[in-house]
Amino acid sequence: MFALIAGIEHYPEFLPWCLESRVKKRKNGTLEADLVVGYKTFRETFSSVVTLEEQRIIRADYQAGPLSHLTNEWRFSPAPKGGCDMTFFVDFGFRSPLLGSIMNLFFDKAFRKMAAAFETRAAALYGKQSWAIGDRQPSCR
Repeated sequence: MFALIAGIEHYPEFLPWCLESRVKKRKNGTLEADLVVGYKTFRETFSSVVTLEEQRIIRADYQAGPLSHLTNEWRFSPAPKGGCDMTFFVDFGFRSPLLGSIMNLFFDKAFRKMAAAFETRAAALYGKQSWAIGDRQPSCR
């Protein structure tokens, strides 16, 4: 699962609204990446520095784009019965309070759609047995 989340260059293959992804630089567990997201006439580039702590944490710190700030973090820990538990944290804000209030109306639906895309991708890559929600936890590797 760590490899799936860290595989930013593959996001356009399965993530909704992700039109492009570019890893501009990799060095010692850190990478600089751009994600181009779009929907209809909307198209924006988000630049981030992503820190990879192998098999434990993936943290993205926003550098440039349409937001005032954005941080997200995936944490992976061994599950008691094998596999792993994952937690996801996101904190963001919009430069425009009006845009922020409009986008907050859609955030929950968009987040659920993106989470489902990761679940579907995990099932395709690792098999349904590895990603049965509520049944078995996904493997960390």
